[in-house]
Amino acid sequence: MERNQLSEWAIRLQALAQAGLHYTKDVYDQERFEEIRQIASLMLASQSDYPSDQLVAVFANETGYQTPKLDCRAAIFNDQDQILLVQEKDERWSLPGGWVDVDQTLVSNMIKEAHEEAGLEIEVLRLIAIQDHAKNNPVKTMHNIEKVFFECRSLGGQFQANSETIDAQYFALDKLPNLSVGKTTAAQIQLCFQAHHDPHWQVPVD
Repeated sequence: MERNQLSEWAIRLQALAQAGLHYTKDVYDQERFEEIRQIASLMLASQSDYPSDQLVAVFANETGYQTPKLDCRAAIFNDQDQILLVQEKDERWSLPGGWVDVDQTLVSNMIKEAHEEAGLEIEVLRLIAIQDHAKNNPVKTMHNIEKVFFECRSLGGQFQANSETIDAQYFALDKLPNLSVGKTTAAQIQLCFQAHHDPHWQVPVD
């Protein structure tokens, strides 16, 4: 969904209400913060095509102090200087990866995602970049997201179609397929190639 000023205010109100629900011990304040949270959800629903009940389930389903979500992505290269991309059910392509689960580290989650989406066992070699999603990906979201890119090495395995991806292939930088730009942009793939070719890579951080 595209963010406008009202959406930005709704997202900020939701974050404040969630923090209030986490810290307050007063039952009356809890009720007020919950009402603010519901109003923020309705404000956001008025700006989107999602049914309000579905949007509330995604937008206002967390507890504790709200922080950005983490999305990790693997840059896996072959000997022909090509990078691995996975194809999703909408037929668009992205670097393998996804949300970091609460019981995983960044590295263990990267290993898990590469296995689930690409069928590969991998070794995580080094950090490439940490990017803010809103600054680098054109598809806007309801949450602030930090994207973490790792260079990885394939240790073997074989792709099998699964609930998330339908194909996995290696691509040259000048022959990229139709990308799922909310997850991976051509500029982000180019950044991965630059890091891959530079043994003294300096990690950019937003």
